[in-house]
Amino acid sequence: MKKLRDIMRHGFLFTLQRRATVAEACRMMAENNVGIVAVLDGDRLCGVFSERDVVRQVVQRGLDPARTPVADVMTSRLVVADADEDYQSAMSKMDQANIRHLPVVSGERLLSMLSIRDLMRVALEDRGEEIEYLKEYLYRT
Repeated sequence: MKKLRDIMRHGFLFTLQRRATVAEACRMMAENNVGIVAVLDGDRLCGVFSERDVVRQVVQRGLDPARTPVADVMTSRLVVADADEDYQSAMSKMDQANIRHLPVVSGERLLSMLSIRDLMRVALEDRGEEIEYLKEYLYRT
């Protein structure tokens, strides 16, 4: 079974420091066509900031994006996965927590951010391989 380490996309990790503003975070997400950024305190992961946070924490509360630090409105109760975890375990974690993005770590080091779409692709590939194997088995006898 594939491990997250084998699935991680390098170069698709967008981070900013916790003192950055919501406006800066939104610009970063828009420029890179991503729905989430990892928030760091130095080099330590301390939260994530997503489109969902923009709606629920900024717009709904009437906050000024140019003046609001991302640390004030980020999601800080994180669900993370270890790089050596298998993808099905990660999918289960995401389902239970009702999240679409999962930070992948090794120890305290942030390595990547995976989306449910990334993991679904792997699941579909696995199922396709399994179906081909079963077809071969059935029609060979």
